[in-house]
Amino acid sequence: MKNLRLKSARAAKDLSQEALAQLVGVSRQTINAIEKGDYNPTIKLCIAICRVLGKTLDELFWEEEDPA
Repeated sequence: MKNLRLKSARAAKDLSQEALAQLVGVSRQTINAIEKGDYNPTIKLCIAICRVLGKTLDELFWEEEDPA
């Protein structure tokens, strides 16, 4: 599942994927893969991203379950 909330929060801070990647110590490709939903980041990386973007884990990474 694409992480559009991460992409939106990154854009709101006027950060490129490369800039965010440098701030959290990963490659641009890792940020791209997270946004595309191709990579499930570690909790440590999630926390680092949240700190840089000023968001909570819930705001960026919690997936709401679809009601049945």
